[in-house]
Amino acid sequence: MSQNIRKKVFVSGCFDILHSGHIAFLKEASQFGDLYVGLGSDKTICDLKGRNTVNSEDERLYMLEALSCVYNVKINKGSGILDFLDDMKTLKPDFFVVNEDGHTPEKDQICKDLGIGYKVLKRIPHANLPVRSTTSLRKETPIPYRIDLAGTWIDQPYVSKFCPGWAITVSIEPTIEFNERSGMATSTRKKAIEIWNDHLPMENPEKLARILFRYDNDPGTKDVSGSQDSIGITLPGINRFFYDKGKYWPSAFESISDISTIRWLEERLYMVTLWPRPADFVVLENTNITEENVRNLTSAADLAWQGLKAKDISTFSKGFLASFNAQVAMFPKMMNEKVENIIDVHRDKALAWKLSGAGGGGYLILVSEVPIPNAIKIKIRIKDYWI
Repeated sequence: MSQNIRKKVFVSGCFDILHSGHIAFLKEASQFGDLYVGLGSDKTICDLKGRNTVNSEDERLYMLEALSCVYNVKINKGSGILDFLDDMKTLKPDFFVVNEDGHTPEKDQICKDLGIGYKVLKRIPHANLPVRSTTSLRKETPIPYRIDLAGTWIDQPYVSKFCPGWAITVSIEPTIEFNERSGMATSTRKKAIEIWNDHLPMENPEKLARILFRYDNDPGTKDVSGSQDSIGITLPGINRFFYDKGKYWPSAFESISDISTIRWLEERLYMVTLWPRPADFVVLENTNITEENVRNLTSAADLAWQGLKAKDISTFSKGFLASFNAQVAMFPKMMNEKVENIIDVHRDKALAWKLSGAGGGGYLILVSEVPIPNAIKIKIRIKDYWI
């Protein structure tokens, strides 16, 4: 057999608003062999990201085909986060290459099962060019996302009726475009975009949270979106808020806006992409909401807050994990075997973990004193100034 046969390298993605970051990634990937690109269709991207592409699939195909580092481009036949799978099985590449934002444990396992080399590249710009991403270039929707840290679900009256307590959230900058149905309050964020377009108004954040909560829940809404989504998006920094028994809106707020504490938390939180929550996922099936479980939830949130205030990683981690365990005890559907297997991979490094939002997929959030390979880092939104 000829020794000159080039290896096949496969990458897959959206490649909307083609920029220098894309080119650097594609050129680096092409060093491993002939580069085949699987392109996400317009429909797939709309389903995953909840928005239309700036450039159509035909335009994106044309631009990628024009690059000298690209050997072949095709639009993926499948749908969802693994829309490339059938095409990759047909191609039988030697390597599948992703960047850090595109890495998921599921992709890694698929490559192991298929005998394909799996490579995760860091976002390293060419020469002195700035780091680029489609999210940073679009600049259309810098509306924040939120992470629920501890105590959440207490914002639902059918939970708080057993015991009052605090919920803790963090408002984060949209440094990446988080997937739909991922537990990052994406549906409430869409409502914020409907009201305010591309920026939160320079107004009292609690007032904005009330406006957003009411807009998010039309009169007569059966399944009310908890107010922690609206609060987590609009209030900068790290916040906790207290729910009395059976109430939709908190009676007290406390915030951490100290930069050193915010940076301390940023350095210790990692996110691993899983998969979007299935469309037919119903977390409210077979619940076990009891006074004991709700008390465990509220005491865990208190412990997590103590750890945050003191920048005590041991205390914070214990509260963080205990809160998640209490959530799962109340809502067993949050967890499944696939998620458990991914948690097992990180038990040797992570001090604590939880799923974003209602679980079933989305993102695995890890607390660790050591770097988690190929995980996403967050940027907490600092205090806005309003008159």
